Amino acid sequence: MAAVAFAVAAAGGVKGSAGATAEAYFKAWREGDVGAMSRLVDRPPEDFRARHRAMDGELGVEDLELRPAPVRSTGEDSAEVPFSGVRTLDELGAWPFDGVLRLAVREREWKVVWAPETLHPLLKDGGTIELTEFEGPAAELVTSEGEPIPRDSYAESYLARLRPEYADVNLGLALVAKGPGRAEQRLLTAEPKKNVVRLTLSRRVQAAAARALDGVENSSIIVLRPGTGEVLAVADRLKDAYSAFHDMFPPGSTFKTIVAAALLKSGLEPGSQVPCPATYAIPGHRGFDNDGGTDRGMISFADALAHSCNTTFVQQATTRIGAEELRETALEWGFGRGMPTGAQGVCGSIEDPETPDDAGANIIGQGKVQASPLCMAAVAAAVQDGTLRSPRLLAEEEVRQIDGRPHPPVPLDSKVVAGLRVMMRAVVDHGTAGDAGLPDGVAGKTGTAEVRGQRPHGWFIGFDDELAFCVFVRNGGSGRSAAVPIAVRFLNGL
Repeated sequence: MAAVAFAVAAAGGVKGSAGATAEAYFKAWREGDVGAMSRLVDRPPEDFRARHRAMDGELGVEDLELRPAPVRSTGEDSAEVPFSGVRTLDELGAWPFDGVLRLAVREREWKVVWAPETLHPLLKDGGTIELTEFEGPAAELVTSEGEPIPRDSYAESYLARLRPEYADVNLGLALVAKGPGRAEQRLLTAEPKKNVVRLTLSRRVQAAAARALDGVENSSIIVLRPGTGEVLAVADRLKDAYSAFHDMFPPGSTFKTIVAAALLKSGLEPGSQVPCPATYAIPGHRGFDNDGGTDRGMISFADALAHSCNTTFVQQATTRIGAEELRETALEWGFGRGMPTGAQGVCGSIEDPETPDDAGANIIGQGKVQASPLCMAAVAAAVQDGTLRSPRLLAEEEVRQIDGRPHPPVPLDSKVVAGLRVMMRAVVDHGTAGDAGLPDGVAGKTGTAEVRGQRPHGWFIGFDDELAFCVFVRNGGSGRSAAVPIAVRFLNGL
């Protein structure tokens, strides 16, 4: 039959047929034989081969399927073959398309009448098809549960420090068609991987911390998970660019926690009887007074912390231990080092006193002692857990990449820790934080730090079975009046 058809065609003076030419062209196209395709085309353009190879190479075509329909005549010496096809791109997958192969008799032979739209209809009239990359959304910082950070959480300054660390956005890939006078058309899309960064923040705890600060300017609260060092909440309303992670302030009587640790190590016990006179003067030097000039007589060491007896702590610390022992204890509890949280941070500092008066001031958290609220939250967490852990806002590996290696956990003297727990419970049970509305099971220590020419700073550090915290109110007044009510609102709001 083929021979007869050829003979008929030859008799008519036309070589081949539209169907045979189309079949040969599609076969060569499937096989990627651009040379064979070119020989079947009437006067192929100079860039015929380059166009085919460029489309396959630049778009990453891995496979091509072509399904031609029957030939249909469009005139005595012209025909066309509608076809459908699927290009499989290595990065975007299947890309289906439809086209038309046009044929005509040229110089007494059936030839393909080629145009760019034969490759793809969108290439008509100067159109182009190309792969383009596009940026995905900026990194989304979320809570440990994968939920959005609560609104108005007073944590924005810390999120702003973290965002540049995740500024490298993931890129998506799109197959885009363009053409003169046509709107850009996206044909296929590979969306970029969503860049979600989980912080250690707990949505529930962060929300409670933030709401506890509503209406209280120049204040902050930091909450830690004692067993891991994870920052469960950081709500910071400190003014004048101060930061609860990065700035240090005199810690006032919260520093007595460290002094108590040194005295417990020296042999005092929570039940040891100690004097709490209204005034105590270091021999030959200045005197120190209790708040309100209260003389409590002989009381237990635990009650001395509960009532924040300045005179007891100055007397005991200057007679039982030296400045060197106190400084070593402070360093053991985290002072003197940075805190690589992922958003950086510092702990505290204590300088050796130049005079006995300086030594007494250091003992009550004044003088040459400074601490950040982050540091004092870590101290409270260490009492609860028995181990000093480096606070962090991110997973340990991410903190290491951003801020450097976190400090390893430091187990603390178990007898000292047990004593501090007893003493800090006494503070809440019947001391300076007593009858304030704190929930059962909370232990803590208040602090009031004098500031020359300004109102004092108010502090309260504490813990329960699940978390540890530090409340700091800059120039807010006493720890009892300024910081403890915030802790009450926070804990009752969980």
